[in-house]
Amino acid sequence: MAMMQDKVVVVTGSGGGIGRDIALAMAAEGACVVVNDIGASLTGEVVPLDGASTPAEQVVAEIRAAGGEAVPNTDSVASWASAQRIVQCAVDTYGRIDAIVNNAGILRDRIFHKMTEEDWHAVIAVHLNGSFFTSRAAADHFRRQESGACVHMTSTSGLIGNFGQANYSAAKLGIVALSKSIALDMGRYGVRSNCIAPSAWSRMTSSIPANTPAELDRVEKLKRMECRKIAPVAVYLASDAAKDVTGQVFAVRANEIMLMSQSRPVRSVHTAEGWTPQSIADVAVPAMRPHFYPLDRTSDVMSWDPI
Repeated sequence: MAMMQDKVVVVTGSGGGIGRDIALAMAAEGACVVVNDIGASLTGEVVPLDGASTPAEQVVAEIRAAGGEAVPNTDSVASWASAQRIVQCAVDTYGRIDAIVNNAGILRDRIFHKMTEEDWHAVIAVHLNGSFFTSRAAADHFRRQESGACVHMTSTSGLIGNFGQANYSAAKLGIVALSKSIALDMGRYGVRSNCIAPSAWSRMTSSIPANTPAELDRVEKLKRMECRKIAPVAVYLASDAAKDVTGQVFAVRANEIMLMSQSRPVRSVHTAEGWTPQSIADVAVPAMRPHFYPLDRTSDVMSWDPI
């Protein structure tokens, strides 16, 4: 039996890139898929189609042509009401919902001192708020049926760091905390929640600046990392095969799957007398300094070529 046979899955932002490949893979494994995509540009503006089919409709056509079952949805993840409609689309069409893949995203990259309020709110609205809204919309259904899976897309920009992405990095690290909270709160109902940090060449990564030799080299490495390599991990995490996997963060690039660390104490110091600002400067910080983390970016930490 296919791994997702008779399951109903919502994949947000699945009109192209990583989301499209996840939707196709879910359908190939037997799932009924709600292909959600508003048809927006990279920065979030909805693109007029002049009568042409939407990205969501195009992916649905691909799935149906391959013998799968899917329905398009063009509601936004960025509001409570529209997220409710996305989940209700699954329930109305197929009678239930078994998994949410929170993949929808936009970029508004700016160096921090030039980032605007609009840049901040737009990215947080789609990535962080959107992941909460859709997961929350599914939560009551999951609780009643005592099963369900949330798969969220985070990023090494949040887990490790990157230039010019304060809004995106904050949202993506916030998603990790959201996922852990869902795993803790909903575990009693058989609901699981995990994150994937994907590295792949897509519309999102194609906007990365490439001016220096190092940046050009990084882009060439990214081009070797295909979107379709992310999909098997998403399918597995949404399936019953992963019934004991929850609260985890996986990084995926090309043929590598990495389990990412989570924040834990790495060094502690104490004094019976209590600390003063001066004793912190003289004793505490020198003791902890060897364990400080440098200002790394993803390429510094994952410095080897993709496999």
